[in-house]
Amino acid sequence: MMDRLALRDLFDTDSLVANRTWQPLREGVEISIIYQEPDNGPCAAFLRYQPGASVPSHEHLGFEHILILAGEQKDAAGSYPKGTLLIHRPSTNHSVISEKGCIALAVWHSPVRFI
Repeated sequence: MMDRLALRDLFDTDSLVANRTWQPLREGVEISIIYQEPDNGPCAAFLRYQPGASVPSHEHLGFEHILILAGEQKDAAGSYPKGTLLIHRPSTNHSVISEKGCIALAVWHSPVRFI
């Protein structure tokens, strides 16, 4: 287990995308894990949405923090451009779409449950 992790130049998304390994998460959405604790513990990852990609309705079982690094995400409550930090409390739910694509840093306390 790491004691410290420094992630620099988060808004330099060209370097971020080029220097990470990406895996499919959902259709049009890729994930690059930063860390993941065992047994569905806390996790942090970068998410890359292709234009028009979405994540269906899901419930947050713990806190979720999303920092939009490039592009924009939308949900029923509004639009969130680059530089926006979203914090979802446990038991909240929503679906997400990125009409033009985006890159986000996501930190989860617990995994989500798809509705």
